[in-house]
Amino acid sequence: MSNKPAKRYYESVFLSDIHLGSRDAKATEVIAFLKTLRCKKLILNGDIVDGWALKSGGKWLPEHTKLVRYILKKMAKQGTEVIYLRGNHDDILERFLPLDFDNLRIDEEYIHETPRGRYLVVHGDGFDTVTTNHKWVARAGALAYALLLRINRLYNRWRTWRGKPYFSLSKQIKSRVKSAVSFVDRYEDQLQELAKVRGCCGIICGHIHTPANKMLEGETHYLNSGDWVESLTGIIEKEPGDFEVVDYYEYMKDFAHETDVVTELPVTNEKEPVFEPESGSVLTA
Repeated sequence: MSNKPAKRYYESVFLSDIHLGSRDAKATEVIAFLKTLRCKKLILNGDIVDGWALKSGGKWLPEHTKLVRYILKKMAKQGTEVIYLRGNHDDILERFLPLDFDNLRIDEEYIHETPRGRYLVVHGDGFDTVTTNHKWVARAGALAYALLLRINRLYNRWRTWRGKPYFSLSKQIKSRVKSAVSFVDRYEDQLQELAKVRGCCGIICGHIHTPANKMLEGETHYLNSGDWVESLTGIIEKEPGDFEVVDYYEYMKDFAHETDVVTELPVTNEKEPVFEPESGSVLTA
């Protein structure tokens, strides 16, 4: 009798902020995650491709192409409907929206229907005044963040050599900056207002790389899918209207002995801490 875990079936899976084209994109981990499941809908909620990084010296790697091909395979072989919503790092898509290709839809936003009510799905950069009104500042911030990640990699190599666990400098810095913490609060409040205006009971977003699953003022369900640069989190809809934010490392423990999945897993000690839904640090991308 095989101990091979069964592939999991979900109504929908929501991923955002993969940043393909940047050195820190965890495309290999995304593929490993997607290999464990089948879903009716795969919603890619912005910043999947990082055009900013590619313009400033980033590199498109073979694993980035492999991820794109794997998503296309899920569409063709499993009948998965893919909905790609533009973010600020892939804002070049604005020129062509909306687009429909069979079971691929590319758009600005999406209304997700559930038995609990409607959820507005949007990347969320429209509520970041730096991104919308001062794009050059946002681009400079993205470069500074990339530099911080590079320093963080070197620092964690030293920590690994000393037998110490992974430590995120960026999360530590941002969690101690009051203006960054207040930004997240304002961001959530604005998205809650948008959900109300659109007649939605909830909102599903990305952009700030801070995974979350909580009720705002007891009436609006706020979900943020996090990112695949540091937090490695996404959202699964197990049954219609039943959402959960999942941490990659915790989720993949059930597939530790799955050969065709394990071959995709990185050999690294630089593991992020398990995500706690009501906590998280701040990242403006």
